[in-house]
Amino acid sequence: MNVGFIGLGAMGQPMARNLHRAGILTGVWNRTAARSEAFAAETGCRAFASPAELAAECDFIVTCVSADADLLSVVDALLPRLQKTCIVMDCSTVAADTAREAAARVTGTGAAFLDCPVSGGVEGAKKATLAIMCGGETGAFERAQPVLSVLGKTIMRMGPSGAGQATKATNQILCAGAIQVAAEAMAFAQAEGLSLERVIEILGQGAGASWYFVNRAPFMARGEYPAGFRVRLHDKDLRICREMAARHGARLPVVETTLADYALLLASGHGEEDISTIFRLKTPLFAQGGR
Repeated sequence: MNVGFIGLGAMGQPMARNLHRAGILTGVWNRTAARSEAFAAETGCRAFASPAELAAECDFIVTCVSADADLLSVVDALLPRLQKTCIVMDCSTVAADTAREAAARVTGTGAAFLDCPVSGGVEGAKKATLAIMCGGETGAFERAQPVLSVLGKTIMRMGPSGAGQATKATNQILCAGAIQVAAEAMAFAQAEGLSLERVIEILGQGAGASWYFVNRAPFMARGEYPAGFRVRLHDKDLRICREMAARHGARLPVVETTLADYALLLASGHGEEDISTIFRLKTPLFAQGGR
């Protein structure tokens, strides 16, 4: 089994490391060559000079890039040397229509494509406990299991091409609501003079707990927001959600509120911080007159 990995960002790098530990990673490619070369030096795998060279050597290709245009660019670069037996598994977060377009381009060569967005944060990527929601043909999904099972714990086929990304869009709406609620609750607790550490410890076991409260409220308590799920990326994802909802004639209040907050954070230079930095906007609510 020869697996190639494209996109060594915050999520991609630990995912690629898990494939290496499993003994199935052949090599990597990254737009910034220095990153793939450093990864190759660390692991002993090959740093490919181009996506096409990687495609020629791999039976499975996992991609994890930042944006829709990046995915389609990578797919186009793979096509000339993509083997007909290959499965391309995209773990990026892009629009469902973009996933369908990528699938059409890949399957046009005789190869297979799965949209496989993931959830679980950098922590899940490191621990290989990601939830992986897949769209594509059943046969390709079944053949991809030996690779996907190295990356995640819960793996489910959601339907045809695009269904994985539609599920991920649903997840991103949940994330918006969860981080908003966690930040407002923490700001309230702070205004009440409570120990934020004790609040996290006790309420993390309560009915109102969420993954974001348990894993990101500690960032708020410390006032430190290391890059996990970056504001600029969630902003991009929620814009996808907005467009998808608009096709149904819907406007989602949680999405709109969060995008408005992110606009303020981006303008203030916090776009590379974890989305828990939204806490910065919640503490002023308890100042005299609010915001």
